[in-house]
Amino acid sequence: MDIIDGLIARHLVCWGRVGLRSSTQPPTTPHQPVDRRNLDAVRAPSRKPLTDSTIIQERLDMPGSELYEKFMALHTRDGGLVMPNAWDGLSALMLADAGFEAIATSSAALAATLGRSDGRHEVTRDEHLEHARLLGRLTGLPVNGDFEDGYGDTLEDVAATVEAAVESGLAGIGVEDTSGNPDQPIRDFDEAVNRIRSAVDAAKGRIVVTGRTDNFIQGRPDLDDTIRRLTAFAEVGADVLYAPFPPDLDALVAIVTAVAPTPVNVLVSPSDKVLTVAELQKAGVKRISLGPLLYTQAMGALEQATKALVAGDLASATTGGTSFDRINELLARTTN
Repeated sequence: MDIIDGLIARHLVCWGRVGLRSSTQPPTTPHQPVDRRNLDAVRAPSRKPLTDSTIIQERLDMPGSELYEKFMALHTRDGGLVMPNAWDGLSALMLADAGFEAIATSSAALAATLGRSDGRHEVTRDEHLEHARLLGRLTGLPVNGDFEDGYGDTLEDVAATVEAAVESGLAGIGVEDTSGNPDQPIRDFDEAVNRIRSAVDAAKGRIVVTGRTDNFIQGRPDLDDTIRRLTAFAEVGADVLYAPFPPDLDALVAIVTAVAPTPVNVLVSPSDKVLTVAELQKAGVKRISLGPLLYTQAMGALEQATKALVAGDLASATTGGTSFDRINELLARTTN
């Protein structure tokens, strides 16, 4: 079974984040498109070769506002961007070498590498910041931090997380409306909006803020409430909007239309079908992320090799992978 198809079909039950209860909230009325500033669609300059180590220091020395503009330009240009998620230094270097112009952390993949659960406050803010700094330092690329609910219960906690992300040189940060509480996984509307407002106020145009609602992956299939939340996030200043796994393409298009011109991120595709990048671009999506799914692909390959090893098949268990010469080649290109 294709791992991406399997995960989407199960609505990511295996992430440990998915609520199994249906929403008890009544549907809300549809909202009109958000009238926000129209950022110029400027194609970002070509990335310097990874072998040019000066790019790493240039990114670290770049003022926050300049990094914001550079990263935001990738979202507003024609076609937007594909932003894959790395889980360690080598995966980040592979993505950079492939030519991607920005990468992201994945809270789920990071938690898994540490032997912990995602979305339950088991990874600390400092651990995630250190991880994000590593990815940026190795690659010199803009890094978007998948920072769960902003790491803290209060508005001040969210603001402190954003400030720490800016100081760490991140280009973007995502803040969800999740709570970390499996009994009530989604925060109330007003609290969720206020937390995004706090993030935006702390950002001060220095870091791209993504406002995210996890309704769909927390067992709340309420499109109207999802649009209501995303619209409110845009109104308080979120730069990008994100609702993982809408049920189908029609729902995705409804989200994109309702919040235009604010860029929308999609996690791979709607939950019913994996689309192509071109199909998602045609639907108006401006950013495509992969969450933990490259990580699970790698773990799937490891699991197959493990099965072969258990069966005594050393050849199948040890051939077909990336050579260590290739790994050393990538590692030699960084100044870390």
